Amino acid sequence: MEQRDINNVEDLLKHQSEAMAMTAGGSMRPLFRQHRDIVVIERVTRPLKKNDVPLYHKKGYHQLVLHRIIKITENGYVIRGDNLLDKETDITDQDIVGVLKAFYRKGKYVVCAESFWYQVYIRFVYLRFPFLYLWRRGLYPVLRPIYRFIFGKK
Repeated sequence: MEQRDINNVEDLLKHQSEAMAMTAGGSMRPLFRQHRDIVVIERVTRPLKKNDVPLYHKKGYHQLVLHRIIKITENGYVIRGDNLLDKETDITDQDIVGVLKAFYRKGKYVVCAESFWYQVYIRFVYLRFPFLYLWRRGLYPVLRPIYRFIFGKK
């Protein structure tokens, strides 16, 4: 299977059942590292569920995005990147191009549905969220100016 840019996956999935792409961006850190990890995206052949990671068209955004489903509502999916605070709501099945099947990390192939450590990681994401929120919205804005004042960083 040929590796492509994440934005070419939609075209590939029209002709084959799965496609590989290099990750970009930091919204799914620490799971995916920018330009280091390779994801395997498959066509959606089943109803998506909580914790699935769809590749979709984000409204008002010209690129495809790979984020985790955190809730399913009557209007669609509520989705958030593992390293983000803000949720995206009302993502529908029409917006979704494919879903994460597996990934390569340090040359090792990890199938999401079969990996014990991936399932542990999903629990970690939910447990870390309150701390991430507290850090980014509470402590970091207060401590950053103090750090800059002490160490003279801009």
